[in-house]
Amino acid sequence: MALNLHLLRIFYTVVETQSFSKAAEMLFISQPAVSKAVRELERQLDLALIERGARPVRGVHLTEAGRALHEHARSIFALERVALEDVRARVGLQRGSLTIGASTTVGGFWLPRYLSAFMRRFPEVPPDLRIGNTHTISQALLDCHLDLAVVEGSVEDPRIASTHWHDDALLLVAAAGSELVARRRVAPADLSANVWLLREPGSGTREVADRFLREHGVTPRHTVEIGSNAAIARVVAEGAGIALLPAMMVADLIALKRIMRVPYRKDESVSRPLFVLQLKDRPLSPAATAFRALLDQSPSARL
Repeated sequence: MALNLHLLRIFYTVVETQSFSKAAEMLFISQPAVSKAVRELERQLDLALIERGARPVRGVHLTEAGRALHEHARSIFALERVALEDVRARVGLQRGSLTIGASTTVGGFWLPRYLSAFMRRFPEVPPDLRIGNTHTISQALLDCHLDLAVVEGSVEDPRIASTHWHDDALLLVAAAGSELVARRRVAPADLSANVWLLREPGSGTREVADRFLREHGVTPRHTVEIGSNAAIARVVAEGAGIALLPAMMVADLIALKRIMRVPYRKDESVSRPLFVLQLKDRPLSPAATAFRALLDQSPSARL
């Protein structure tokens, strides 16, 4: 047997106001409807809830079962108020949660200013940033562990809405003292003769590098997989190989003259698209909606 919450609310209001007529006014129904509802609740429970004597008695007097039910009703409707207050606070971004997924470069170099702006505007909703390669992040989104995500590389899944965000430039780099960067011009055969440092399969950077090698007819004599662009850049700086890396990420090492751009077709730029991902059938929370609005602003905008 299920407890009828509508009837319970009427009974609870009668007890709280100690009057059938006041309960009717508060609930915007007629007094006969209030009396009928209480009798129907008693019928459904097969219990007498209110003592009805022959002499008129001021107020409402409960049976033992009525007193017990009233206490339970008090707890139920208190939880209801707490739930409503919590939802309203989350809508108003006075509390809540926000979990963002990002591929490595996006999380380390593109998102910090957006996260900082969000934290300034909504200090009661601290964001949680999860970093991984594109495949890992898209799977976490599908598993509903993330509110939304920003990744490099394409995600082909009909359950995910993928929106182009920005384009991320990549540079072919080698150690500053290497023989390769000293040349005026580098041919595909020169690139093939070098060790290539690559991200793991599933990474957006790896996807672009594989396409570059394929389109330019480069067949590396040896490849090494490393699971971090930052680590690859440091290994490149030590002269252990060459790599295609995000320009934003290697800017500091280039400025320090630890690595340099390889002079290979400088007129040809290499870039990869960055995408905002969200589940098609899952509405964004208020916090995620606010963060999505920040992402829609230009990278050069003052957040």
